[in-house]
Amino acid sequence: MQLTGIHHLTAVTARAAENVAFYTGTLGLRLVKKTVNQDDVSAYHLFYADGLASPGTDITFFDWPAPRERRGSNSITRTHLRVPGEGAVAWWHARLREAGIVEAEPTLRDGRLTFDFEDPEGQRLALVDDGGTGPEHPWEGSPVPAAYQIRGLGPIRLSVPDPSRTAAVLTGVLDMRRDRAFETGDGPVEVYAMGPGGPAAEIQLRADPSAPARPGAGAVHHVAFRIPDAAYDAWADRLMAARVPTSGPVDRYYFRSLYFREPNGILFEIATDGPGFTADEPLESLGEGLALPPLLEPRRAEIEAGLKPLRPDRRV
Repeated sequence: MQLTGIHHLTAVTARAAENVAFYTGTLGLRLVKKTVNQDDVSAYHLFYADGLASPGTDITFFDWPAPRERRGSNSITRTHLRVPGEGAVAWWHARLREAGIVEAEPTLRDGRLTFDFEDPEGQRLALVDDGGTGPEHPWEGSPVPAAYQIRGLGPIRLSVPDPSRTAAVLTGVLDMRRDRAFETGDGPVEVYAMGPGGPAAEIQLRADPSAPARPGAGAVHHVAFRIPDAAYDAWADRLMAARVPTSGPVDRYYFRSLYFREPNGILFEIATDGPGFTADEPLESLGEGLALPPLLEPRRAEIEAGLKPLRPDRRV
């Protein structure tokens, strides 16, 4: 019973309209679900993904009116986005340099051509050559040519004061394997792989003795790992047998989840691939309206009244 890769990563924005403009306009991702945080319906929950809204391609945001994150340890500090080949890395570098977003040249890191950048709120991102691996589902409405579009999430980097405690959960509870290590200017980074491995199924772990980060805009809220739908109950049993305190079963309507914190305090989620984002919207019109799961649909008028418009020509 193995995790099959990264399912999604959820971060925090304090400027939802600008967030939509950057991730759909600059990065060319598809807004596949415009909904609300099911635990705080005053906040948007925005999902960006590939053309088919595939699991493993989602970067998502809670819209909370928070000050900027204070960076530090006990946090997720870099989210990699995969692009198809070194030519795509070069194309993206030129695009983002022209926009004034990146200055440093791409470099080989862990054997892959990569460059780091940040979104307008300081969300730490990187584009990485995925070697042409994995499925490719471009979005025809993207301003980015199909040959260069972002394919999905790549390695996620965690920075913690005691990597051994996190590593024990990655290997002993989540059944990842320590695959290799590489050097950076900030010290060594260990790579833990899931399932088939590759850039869509890796966690990077580095030691960081600094003070814990303070959550805020530009921070990452949690990372979620993929499982087949049929494995959900077995994973709930596995976490219970390992005496890991969890949320218990949570039905997010688009997927089922289990949440828990690893020993350094980073929030992990295990999420099923299905039923997916077409559970309540046709594929061709994903993200165009405000989608609410059935438990929140009776409160639609109240919820819509509390949300800010994301675009001038839209109600919400």
